[in-house]
Amino acid sequence: MFSNRIEAGRRLAEAVAARGLTDPIVYALPRGGVPVALEIGRRLKAPVDLVLVRKIGAPGSPELALGAVTDGAAPLTVINREVARLTGASDAFLEQARARELAEIERRRALYLGDRPRPDPRGRTVIVVDDGLATGATARVAAQALRAQGAARVVLAVPLAPPDTVAALSDDFDEVICLEQPEPFYGVGAWYRDFHQLSDAEVIASLRDFHADTMS
Repeated sequence: MFSNRIEAGRRLAEAVAARGLTDPIVYALPRGGVPVALEIGRRLKAPVDLVLVRKIGAPGSPELALGAVTDGAAPLTVINREVARLTGASDAFLEQARARELAEIERRRALYLGDRPRPDPRGRTVIVVDDGLATGATARVAAQALRAQGAARVVLAVPLAPPDTVAALSDDFDEVICLEQPEPFYGVGAWYRDFHQLSDAEVIASLRDFHADTMS
């Protein structure tokens, strides 16, 4: 049981620091991954950026994911062609949905980070961070996006996830650092005393404070 995301981040940061990773960049999956990632960034004295992933919902069933899109200089789009076929998603629908989600990604990046320069993952070790995983689908897409941007090594760091998810993600990441693998799992929030939904204002403030500290 973790008190909150900051405490989980501090514990996770010690485990990550013990790996001795060279010159890493920390990438948070917002919103919940941000406070966890910032603690790792502080411990490693590493830059922290966001990796934004948006689901593309199926026509008529937006909760059903038929794909995802990520940000970056060359945004990565991942489509489950079988789901697209079964739901009748045309190429025109996919392109419109992709454009809509990319616009939302850019809106969120501008909201969270403004015009701060982004670190370049090419040739670097990158650490993808969230506050916990259930299926790991978003983390998997994030890993693919960072590899496409030239990351040399992609590490996943999370406070908790189900054992089967950790095992499955070992194919997508060079290393998975997970503090707890409870079973039965019950969901990420079940293992936090405070797991309130973070607001945009909280994310913006925490990122602002982190960048102010690193510039001082």
